[in-house]
Amino acid sequence: MAQRVAIVTDSSACIPKELTEKYGIELVPMNVILGDKTYRDGIDISPTEFYTLIRQAKELPTTAHSSPGTHLEAYRRASLRAANILCITHSSRFSGQFNSARVAMEIAKTALPDVVIEVLDCGTAAAAQGLVVLAAAKAATSGQSLTRVVETAKSVARQVSLLAMVDTLHYLVKGGHVPKAAALASSLLRIKPIFTLNEGDARPVTNARTTLGAIKRIIKLMGQKVVKGQPLHVAVMHADALNEAIVLRNRISSQFDCVELFITEFTPVMGAHIGPGLVGIAFYSGDWR
Repeated sequence: MAQRVAIVTDSSACIPKELTEKYGIELVPMNVILGDKTYRDGIDISPTEFYTLIRQAKELPTTAHSSPGTHLEAYRRASLRAANILCITHSSRFSGQFNSARVAMEIAKTALPDVVIEVLDCGTAAAAQGLVVLAAAKAATSGQSLTRVVETAKSVARQVSLLAMVDTLHYLVKGGHVPKAAALASSLLRIKPIFTLNEGDARPVTNARTTLGAIKRIIKLMGQKVVKGQPLHVAVMHADALNEAIVLRNRISSQFDCVELFITEFTPVMGAHIGPGLVGIAFYSGDWR
């Protein structure tokens, strides 16, 4: 069945390259600024290069959303495959990415008059956003209509959860995301905070003393939300912590029956706010159909 819908998203979705290629997902690179240099996420700089640089940098990196022009070019490429496009962005609470995609959509009404474009704020980010995008892409490649693909994306967005351990609060404090007192307490007690992401808000849910302890707690929290008897989709994400991600992946594989389970890297645009050492998961129970 011919594809009727093409999917566009941004680099904050943390989707492995082999999956973006498999499902024909157009990726809009966001921008990472290190010193006086601006890098297009995933094009000018890889996660490995980024985490090496961030450990050496005297100043923290910053990020910037993609321009409407960059989105428009992605729409042009996607329009070569389908007459309908769904662009899925991370939560509009995090950056201007959603608004930029919307501006490009308005420009496209003149530039690409025969193409129908919808822009969806999925309300989350990182691998949780990635799972929403992948579900939409699978629906699109199966030949479903734009309406059905949008419904699929919204359904997964409502179900998907994200849990992650932050190795250090240093980068969050420097970026102004958490009080310095919290970082001091975490440092003194050697606590590994575990966060969740819900409706655009990041909030702590519990702590652990060690990385292994955090992995056990993440799996326990996940088990409380998994719906038995329904297909389980899981993305294990990490920020320059592959060994820990493999441990987490293997434990999930041994304890749960997953129809989808893969490891992905925290892209530079996401890692800029967290720093190296993050390990976490995004998951949902259900069928994307």
